[in-house]
This record gives sequence, C-alpha cells and structure tokens, in this order.
Amino acid sequence: MVLDMLKAHDAKASFFCIGNNVEKYPEVYARIIEEGHTVGNHTQNHLNGWKTEDEIYFSNIKTASHWIDSKLFRPPYGRMTRFQEKLISKKPLQFKTIMWTILSGDFDMELDWNDCYKNIERNLCKGAIIVFHDSEKAEKRMIQALEQTLKKGKKDGWVFESLPKM
Repeated sequence: MVLDMLKAHDAKASFFCIGNNVEKYPEVYARIIEEGHTVGNHTQNHLNGWKTEDEIYFSNIKTASHWIDSKLFRPPYGRMTRFQEKLISKKPLQFKTIMWTILSGDFDMELDWNDCYKNIERNLCKGAIIVFHDSEKAEKRMIQALEQTLKKGKKDGWVFESLPKM
C-alpha cells in the first residue's frame, strides 16, 4: 500500500528495514529497490541499543546485513549507547547512522492520524527526514498521515526524495 501511494505521488523514500521482515518478505524488499527507493539496516530484530549487550547488538546488525544491502543504519527507537554509536561507523561495520528530524508519532496508540499529520506539518522544513512506521500497530495512523502529507506536498511543490545510497 505504501509503495503504491509513493508511486502515485511520484515520491521516493528511504526504508530502514528489519532483517527478519526482509527475510520473510523478500518480494517487498525487491520492489522497494526496483522502484528506486533507498534501504537501510534497522537491525535483524528491532533491538533497543540501550537494553542490549554490545556484542548481541552488533551481531544482530551484522545478521541483518545478510538481508539488507546498505551501509545506512537507523537504530530502533533512536537509541544506542555512545559506545555502540562510535563502533557502528568503524570497521568491520562501517555504517552511517541516520536519525530523523520529524517523528510522525504514528506508533502512538493515543494519537489519531490527524495528530500525526499536524505534527509533521508543524515541524516541516527543507531537508526534513520524516519517520513513518509500517507496522500493524501504526498502520491506521500512518497510511492516512502519509497520504495527507503526500497530497499537501504535491499541492505545495515539495519534493520527496530518498537518502543517497552508500
């Protein structure tokens, strides 16, 4: 649904993928790449760096790398320790960590889609990186907030681009 929506609005995006999901749905991952979007590593199992031992965290990222062909990385929950952040950019991992400028809030069950959209609209600026989630938990809010964001962007002449590939 998201890929169809992006295509309809001639928009590109960056998908930070969980390795386990890419393993389960390789056709979706292939379509993301075929349609010119960028992918990034989001760990194999969506681990919180603050709550995960370093060795396990790094191993999980490496496992995801078997499925995700990218040197871009976004830590789940936006959380990793300073030590993890430092080592992620060095050999053997050598990832570029990408964070966001706008967190839509689509994961928050107490918000409705319009709250998420208003959060985006209120914080939007040139070069913004907006995070949406494609989980079942976020789906109802994400789909409508994304659609509204794309419609407004088209009307106002915004350009939706993916991050550069590494």
